[in-house]
Amino acid sequence: MLFRTREDPSATARDGRGVILGPLRRPFFYVLLTFQLNRGPDLWSTLRFFSFFGGNPMRASAILSLFALVFAANAYAGNAAVDAALVHPDRLEGDREIDARRKPDEVLAFFSIQPGMNVLELYAGGGYYSEILSYVVGEDGEVVAHNNTPYLQHAKDERQKRFTKGRLTNVHPLTAENNELAVPDNTFDAAVLILAFHDIYYVDEENGWYKIDGPVFLTEVYSSLKPGAVLGVVDHRAESGAPTTSGNDLHRIDPAVVKEQITAVGFVFDGESDALRNPDDDVTQPMYAEGIRGKTDRFIYRFRKP
Repeated sequence: MLFRTREDPSATARDGRGVILGPLRRPFFYVLLTFQLNRGPDLWSTLRFFSFFGGNPMRASAILSLFALVFAANAYAGNAAVDAALVHPDRLEGDREIDARRKPDEVLAFFSIQPGMNVLELYAGGGYYSEILSYVVGEDGEVVAHNNTPYLQHAKDERQKRFTKGRLTNVHPLTAENNELAVPDNTFDAAVLILAFHDIYYVDEENGWYKIDGPVFLTEVYSSLKPGAVLGVVDHRAESGAPTTSGNDLHRIDPAVVKEQITAVGFVFDGESDALRNPDDDVTQPMYAEGIRGKTDRFIYRFRKP
């Protein structure tokens, strides 16, 4: 049986460090191992985990190899599901042309979106990502696609085509106005906020877009996620040091602001991707400026709830 010691074939729990898995410790070990493998590739915490159970380097190395294989298998399954989603025969006409500049394959793989997940999409707009997420999570997963009234009005025509009867049955629309997001705690395996973080600083009361209380909003998102869940953010880059008013004026945001605000409510920064960088973008101009709309320099951040 795995993890018995040569010195003690019965593998009892008499030695706090020399015996890894005695009868009294084995069930507890397996519970914690399952939890650890689902946290992601945090090798340092995994080494400490095995050290706690008295593991020697050879045993730790063997289990870390198993850990890496499990994580790689999960990542492969997620990547394969994303690839399959992008060639799904039911996708709307025109979406595939958008793929080339938005690179959803790289974005969703980086966010570790996998089949069976429950995903919260914040300010989903016309549902371009909602549809891809629907195919990725599959029948065993769900997507909650949140919008407020201004977003619904802006994307009305696209949504009518995308959400006709019988399409995307695992996507559940959620309409919640600014500062009225009400989602259950510890429910989602991931949340995504794509090209919308800057809207926390946008105000247009005449058209129903009221100022968002950013810390409250982000705290609600944090509470809605399960431990270990990912928050993925994509947005138009503003120049370093740009004030938060750039969210209103340019529809851009300084990535440092995003990192500061999100980690302030408890998230841990977990990595970034350069898949949507564009060094030719003039980040001092509005994201909708002629010649740059759809081709802005964008950052991709991944955060995790501990």
